[in-house]
Amino acid sequence: MSNVKQYNVVVGGNLLTVETGKLANLAGGAVTVRCGDTMLLATATMGRQPRAGIDFFPLSVDFEERLYSIGKIPGSFFRREGRPSEEAILVSRLIDRPLRPLFPKDLRNEVQLIITALSADHVNPPDILAIVGASAALTISDVPFGVAPFSGPIGAVRVGLIDGEFVLNPTYEQMAVSKLDLRLAGTREAVLMVECAANEVPEDQLVAALELAHKSIAPIIDLQVQMAKEIGKTKRTDYPSFKQDPALLERVAAHSRARVASALKDVANKEDRNAALDVIEAEAVAALATTEVTGDAVKDCFHSVLKAEVRREIVDHSRRPDGRGLREIRPISIETGLSPRAHGSGLFTRGETQILSLATLGTPRDAQMLDTLSPQTSKRYMHHYNFPPYSTGEARFLRGSSRREIGHGALAERALLPVLPSEEEFSYTLRVVSEALSSNGSTSMASVCGSTLALMDAGVPIRKPVAGIAMGLVKQDDKYVILTDIQGMEDHLGDMDFKVAGTDEGITALQMDIKITGLTPKVMASALAQAREARLDILGKMAAHIAAPRSDLSPFAPRLYVMMVPESKIGAIIGPGGKVIRAIQEETGAKIDIGDGGRVVIASADGEAAQRAMQRISELIETAEIGKLYTGRVVRIESFGAFVEIMPGTDGLVHI
Repeated sequence: MSNVKQYNVVVGGNLLTVETGKLANLAGGAVTVRCGDTMLLATATMGRQPRAGIDFFPLSVDFEERLYSIGKIPGSFFRREGRPSEEAILVSRLIDRPLRPLFPKDLRNEVQLIITALSADHVNPPDILAIVGASAALTISDVPFGVAPFSGPIGAVRVGLIDGEFVLNPTYEQMAVSKLDLRLAGTREAVLMVECAANEVPEDQLVAALELAHKSIAPIIDLQVQMAKEIGKTKRTDYPSFKQDPALLERVAAHSRARVASALKDVANKEDRNAALDVIEAEAVAALATTEVTGDAVKDCFHSVLKAEVRREIVDHSRRPDGRGLREIRPISIETGLSPRAHGSGLFTRGETQILSLATLGTPRDAQMLDTLSPQTSKRYMHHYNFPPYSTGEARFLRGSSRREIGHGALAERALLPVLPSEEEFSYTLRVVSEALSSNGSTSMASVCGSTLALMDAGVPIRKPVAGIAMGLVKQDDKYVILTDIQGMEDHLGDMDFKVAGTDEGITALQMDIKITGLTPKVMASALAQAREARLDILGKMAAHIAAPRSDLSPFAPRLYVMMVPESKIGAIIGPGGKVIRAIQEETGAKIDIGDGGRVVIASADGEAAQRAMQRISELIETAEIGKLYTGRVVRIESFGAFVEIMPGTDGLVHI
């Protein structure tokens, strides 16, 4: 253990420790990162040979939750961890996004990052530590990460907003009262990733949080630079390069550029435009592919020509592929009540993107139970997002939810959380499913709009409607253009997908995916201001269709009734082994849930059944009053008198 090295930095008043040389020494790079008693092992390893038959960089990131880290045995049948939880998948995506832009574009060797939770203290969240640990492991490894011109390493912090003051890397307890949960990662020069949940935080305050976060990552980056100088391995340069042939690129451009430009200008419809571009690409392959030049190489160059032409038209001529202005939103149509049996439904169509969101109201027992490293044990609002292949005109196997689907679902879920009624106000468990019926960009933000419509159609008393918009950016040298409501091609060929959701007062969710080496807070401030204009326009269109939540619930939704009972009487309601509460449910057909503080929720599709259940519970908790006349039932006779039951569980002695 003589090679063990430890590095420390203080962020937000908390000591962050990075150690290497003790664990996983055969990995390309390995560190343990710790704050409080939350400790993670991060490893980075690169395959020796490139993966055959791919045209992308194969980076895989896995955040491994281990329940031993919180002293818990998994509750599964086999008592071991199974597939990753949604939370683990979201953390994996959070790590991936800021790191991916800093690898060489021609790298085809597989790079694998595994971050394993060794200890979790329910005080310090592991997600920010995971990003820092992954960057540190890459920085000291032989993996070609952050090598010029790709400036690394990266730092990451969380910013909260408590009583009007920003807090760096807040604890779980602090986050429970924070109006802001902003996570930012970037290099010293620029921001690479932003993930944010907020409670209607205004744009100017969010920009201030972004600036603070970006400034605060500098010490974390300095620590990693020091590690690289002292113990870093020599970066591998012997990997096979898959760079484009400049001569071939020129030949493809000469063959196809003019026709590509014509197709972009003359065809606004996605399907027809793609068909026209496919024909041009196929002709380029037929004309230029030889025994020495593969068809895939020609296609790769054609993609570069297409990308350059789209970007040139946007930056130099302010022309978008579908002919819209830079700030123009695609045509919007709205419909509610589409599904007769769903408790609420909203159809939101924006251009060729169409989302059908459907809401279901359930009882408290329908809440999702969580078995993760977080202190949160359940949640009563769930949003699930589905992206079937027909939404893009494709046919492929249906499998479980992809990481992308889970990420989009979580983003739209965060966007609506601040406006939902509390459990005390509205005791229902809520689930919204957003089906992507047609996709040409920004389905996640369309899901935010669809979710709002579905909840309002279901009669859920949300405080305010929420809308979402996806902003794009094309950057050429020092010149940049911000696009409102990006479509699929602009997302694919542009530099940024900046998703913003919120009410008329402020932001509730924000996510930034970036493909270049970073953006400054100034550029993001411009994007936020432009996004607000679009958001208010969409909210106006939604209000014109449905101004407020329905006054009545769907006739097919369960009816909930709430009773407050003395906590001392809960045992009487439950009975020995649950005998009494089961009997009431069997007799009445109602469902009964007992919560904290003596809160009893009775659910039934039949109002009369619920009333009978409430009557039975009232009888169980009633206390006998002196001077009141009761009609009783003789339950036992003794020589000295009779025992009379005057109410369930309460007997009186009539002396003879």
